[in-house]
Amino acid sequence: MDFEWTPDQSTLRDKIIAFARKKLNDDVVDRDRAATFPRDLWLECGVLGLQGLPVAEELGGGGFDPLSTAIALEALGYGCRDGGLVFSICAHLLGCVVPVWKHGNDVLKRRLLPSLCDGRSIAVCAMTEPTSGSDAFAMSTRAEPVGDGFRIDGTKIFGTNAPVADLALVYAVTDRRKAPHGGITAFLVRTDAPGVRVSQRFEKMGLRSSPLGELVFDGAFVSADSVVGEVGNGTVVFSESMDWERIGLAASHVGTMQRLMERAVEHARTRTSAGRTIGKYQAVSHKIADMKTRLEASRLLAYRSASRIDRSHRRALDASIAKVFVSEALVQTALDTVQILGGYGYLTEYEAERALRDAVGSPLYCGTNEVLRNVIAGWLGL
Repeated sequence: MDFEWTPDQSTLRDKIIAFARKKLNDDVVDRDRAATFPRDLWLECGVLGLQGLPVAEELGGGGFDPLSTAIALEALGYGCRDGGLVFSICAHLLGCVVPVWKHGNDVLKRRLLPSLCDGRSIAVCAMTEPTSGSDAFAMSTRAEPVGDGFRIDGTKIFGTNAPVADLALVYAVTDRRKAPHGGITAFLVRTDAPGVRVSQRFEKMGLRSSPLGELVFDGAFVSADSVVGEVGNGTVVFSESMDWERIGLAASHVGTMQRLMERAVEHARTRTSAGRTIGKYQAVSHKIADMKTRLEASRLLAYRSASRIDRSHRRALDASIAKVFVSEALVQTALDTVQILGGYGYLTEYEAERALRDAVGSPLYCGTNEVLRNVIAGWLGL
């Protein structure tokens, strides 16, 4: 399977890398230290269209196919050294914008997608709850029919972008007897609506410029036209969005791995020890050779998964394999980069320690790798 970039894809990639290097990398260390979300840079990304890459152009998006979207996110991960900003964009685009584009009614799409695609609005996927993490559909948040809409009550935790979000894509139980299949519904809820509040913001080990928070819904009313998809179809909406998110994040990780490998190669070519550059020692060169092997395997998995996302019944299997392999490859590559850079890799002014902290969460979010190994095993009949 040949994934050589087309001229248009090469142009898109080069454009995003140049933009990221010019606009997004100033004060990254300070943003990470202060856990500051760079809204001004978010808006710059919106001007470029990063928050709406695959959405139809008439709805405010870029109209890119899934593979081109993955290539664009890889370019963002490569050019942008702020892993938190990259993560926030991916969570917004893949976990929120894509479901509205794929499943929203025409009114919702035309009213909300333009501002979601150009960055004027920020969205959070409100799924995880304090007592339902990996078992996501065992939620307690309920949406009860009231008049011409629904009243939502419950608490959602670990919401990426929650403290800065304008909209929440909320998953709630509408029929406990049918849950999870047929009993869960997705709703779009404004975060400034009565009965909605951000109760706390969490401090994190990594991805610190990507805000994480808890949302509480206390009798929040939403109209019936705020349903994304159909009533009872929330499991389908969420599952598809997670496949997009797992693949898209894997693509962004590929970009990060390439940047880290290039940094390690540069150091290995110029740092000397006992009269030789350290790249001449197999203890170093073999680590970098493994980085290159993981990078190429990861890119192939991400590209193949993206190319088949809209045309394969094995989408969930592809996404699970890509997410498990690439996330663990990212962690190992970041760890090896710190090791190769030695004392410099341990200093905050260099990129490696921050990249490692950012990478540690990748086997956890979008479904833990343990759960996704269960998904893979299930496809094998185990």
